[in-house]
Amino acid sequence: MTRYFLMAIAMVCLAGCQDTKSTKKETIPEVIKDTVKKIEEKKPEPPKLGTPKNPFMPDQYAVKPFLQAYGAENPETKVRIATSFGNIELQLYNDTPLHRANFILMVKEGYFDLTEFYRVSPSFVIQGGNSDSYKMGRKRKAMGDYLIPNESKYRHNRGALAAAKFVEQNISNASSPFEFYIVQNPLGAHHLNGAHTVFGRVTKGMEVVDEINKVRVDQSEWPLEKIPMTVTIIE
Repeated sequence: MTRYFLMAIAMVCLAGCQDTKSTKKETIPEVIKDTVKKIEEKKPEPPKLGTPKNPFMPDQYAVKPFLQAYGAENPETKVRIATSFGNIELQLYNDTPLHRANFILMVKEGYFDLTEFYRVSPSFVIQGGNSDSYKMGRKRKAMGDYLIPNESKYRHNRGALAAAKFVEQNISNASSPFEFYIVQNPLGAHHLNGAHTVFGRVTKGMEVVDEINKVRVDQSEWPLEKIPMTVTIIE
């Protein structure tokens, strides 16, 4: 009997020593809860795709969604370039939406007002969107280093408005967001078809384009006298 009594006591002890972690509810001190809450509140929100940075594109992968969103909110298609030679009016194409949106963005941000027609190639094109201005360089840096995906579908007829591009390591023919050119040659510049995106055309002021195309230039086709521009939205 004594043996059975001892066994009963042992079983009670074993029952009292079992791991009750799975059934026991742990409590967290209030001070720890407050600390965790403060840390969570200070966590920065993850970047959203297409969110402007500085204050535009964060990375190349976000260019397309950013410009699509910007284009939806900024539907303008008519622009005026004012120069000392006169005005040039442009119609931007809706079916090259990324280039249209980017050009409108540059106009509204005042970028082009810091630039000039810096290249004049006789009987070929006049090219704008660059200068030797320090302010322009700072503006470019602030707006980000990105390229626009090619949207080529129009031909380089006389009066075509097209985007310049970086030639080196650019097998996708992506466009520079900052520089553009207007075809002056009466026969067009069709050797550029496909390689550059035409995204608009001159609707008024081709005589101004012709006059600019006559100015004296140096060996790099940079005009000897500056041709600054002011670019505004018509509608």
